[in-house]
Amino acid sequence: MEKQHGYILPLIVSVIVALGVVSFALCIAAEFKKSKKEDLRLDGEFCYLPRSAAFGLGIAALVCFSGAQVAGNLLVIGRTFLLDKRRKSKFVIFCVVLSWVSFGVAAILMGTATSMNKSQPLGEGWLDGECYMVKNGVFSASAILIIITVASTLASALITTQKRQLVEQTTKVHAHGSK
Repeated sequence: MEKQHGYILPLIVSVIVALGVVSFALCIAAEFKKSKKEDLRLDGEFCYLPRSAAFGLGIAALVCFSGAQVAGNLLVIGRTFLLDKRRKSKFVIFCVVLSWVSFGVAAILMGTATSMNKSQPLGEGWLDGECYMVKNGVFSASAILIIITVASTLASALITTQKRQLVEQTTKVHAHGSK
């Protein structure tokens, strides 16, 4: 039987890669657009930081990154855990765990850094009435974690796909040989 939906896997992989690349680019842009010391205004004991462009960039990066992670893991879960009842590969499981750990760390870094780039009103600040600024490299570190997350998700999905195709080919060869 011919594959009727052979375009679905490349389409999903393309969406995952595209969302990962967009999220990576948005993190790099946020690194350059985050609040700077020059933006900080002091009024006695109170501080004020205006909203920076990094706030919107960070939210967009989080949305794209989350979309890539969900799509990638639905692909892996669908192909590995639901369709394939055989023993799971330890490398695939390692890639899935790595994907989720790096996703969690990146999401926490991006979420925190993004929220610090929201307006910090006079006397309210970000936390306990104090203004906080994102350190250099936080959005860049998130961008690196995005690459790790997307790569490990795609690795697990593609390894699962290759193993599945090998099993299907072997089954076809045995089926033709037994006739």
